[in-house]
Amino acid sequence: MKYISEIMPSLLSGTKVTVELFVITLLLAIPIGILLALGLRSRFRLLKIILEAYVWLMRGTPLLLQLIFIFYGLPTIGIVFERFVAAVIAFVLNYAAYFAEIFRGGLQSVSQEQSEAAALLGLSKQQAFRFVIMPQVVKIVLPSMGNEVINLVKDSSLVYVLGIGDLLRAGNVATARDVTLVPLVLVGIIYLLLTGILTYIQNKIERGFSYYE
Repeated sequence: MKYISEIMPSLLSGTKVTVELFVITLLLAIPIGILLALGLRSRFRLLKIILEAYVWLMRGTPLLLQLIFIFYGLPTIGIVFERFVAAVIAFVLNYAAYFAEIFRGGLQSVSQEQSEAAALLGLSKQQAFRFVIMPQVVKIVLPSMGNEVINLVKDSSLVYVLGIGDLLRAGNVATARDVTLVPLVLVGIIYLLLTGILTYIQNKIERGFSYYE
């Protein structure tokens, strides 16, 4: 227990970095993903082609490669980011593409008849989208979104390649220094706690949207 109490401050510091990356990515990637999903359904063919190419690129290449390219590759053409900023950019660009596909599928599943029914009730297109379409879309995409959110927590460990002091890096440093697996066991427990909390929140949200059934 004494050893655990000695290494917990560094692990908690790493957890703080992991949570910060997670929260910032969600706050930016979800709205961008919604906008991309709307753009993917646009009637402007050029815009649609560009967005489809972006989604294909982000989903078709590893997030680790994208992290390396943004932090180590872009400086060769004069574009330099701090480590954490580079990580945020890579994560947001990557997860926005995944969220875009999820929301696009949700929008497609909402029938045209429902949109027309909202119009008959005297709602404008903006009101119909906000009060009729989006609540149903959110309910439909919640399971897929939940999976991606949990993946985001685990993917955050990839920032070790940039030398950022996240949770996994803190555990690796303690393991290498003290020649024991205890820090990595604690890292695993913390990740399980984080994903457990997120799963609980997801279930609560899904129950909250059950009135659309």
